[in-house]
Amino acid sequence: MAVVNLSRAPRTPASPRPLACSGPNARPGYGKRTVPEQRPPHVDDFALLPERERHIAGYIDALPEGGVMDIKALAKVLPLYGQMAVSSALRALSVAGHLRRVRERSVEGEQVRWTTRTYWSRAAHDNEWWTTFLTTEAVPVPKPVPEPVTVPVSVPQQRTAEPEPEPQPDEERRPSRAFMALARLGRRDARLALSAADCAELEPLAAEWFERGVGAEYLTSALTSGLPDSVGSPFGLVRRRLRDKLPPRLPAPAPRTAPEAPVRRMLAECTECRTPGRPEAFHDGLCRPCRESEPGPAT
Repeated sequence: MAVVNLSRAPRTPASPRPLACSGPNARPGYGKRTVPEQRPPHVDDFALLPERERHIAGYIDALPEGGVMDIKALAKVLPLYGQMAVSSALRALSVAGHLRRVRERSVEGEQVRWTTRTYWSRAAHDNEWWTTFLTTEAVPVPKPVPEPVTVPVSVPQQRTAEPEPEPQPDEERRPSRAFMALARLGRRDARLALSAADCAELEPLAAEWFERGVGAEYLTSALTSGLPDSVGSPFGLVRRRLRDKLPPRLPAPAPRTAPEAPVRRMLAECTECRTPGRPEAFHDGLCRPCRESEPGPAT
């Protein structure tokens, strides 16, 4: 007589990490944010959690950065649990030290917006770690102004300089901008034709205009505008206008600084009731009223 083996095949345990690669992404600035310096994933990451929390934690951990992980979205993609069960599980994961909700106010210029983020950690952390992390995240680090780089220049060995030849009588120095601007006045308006000696004597007065940041065209316009019908002494008129119409000295431009970092303000959110507050006011990610109230049974 044949013996029938009625023993059942062993059931394959449910994977603690359900696939989440197809989960939708939240709007920019919202959704999951992973804390830095995460350790590599391991099959026993959430082994100490109850079955429901272990299953939901595995799904959240597999979500990509920015993935949707609010209660409604999680309940929709995890058909084993309803919204009440997901809410209780998120509370438990917050108490266990795996997640914290924050509300961040970002100011860029005149634009202000609030974004809600959920920070997730594969490793559980205590309240002190989370408070330090959230407080540090809320402080913007200003960008340093790069220091100017000085490139060293190799100086070759100097040879004994040979005496320069003495200038010949017909050689002349190259005229300055001020001298040339005065010399060209007669070509702009014949009533202000100046001799070479006149230009040389008025050159220091015109040079002061250039030192104050004006150009040759500005100087020429100031000296030639509104002339009388006849000018008896071009030298005297130009000298008086150079003195009387001397432009003011403008202050030096302010040194260039790095652009200011956006003003940020971060508030922690109670995982249970979403009440905002300072990070240090929350314990296990929960406000005082929610900590004092025990969650009811959820299915």
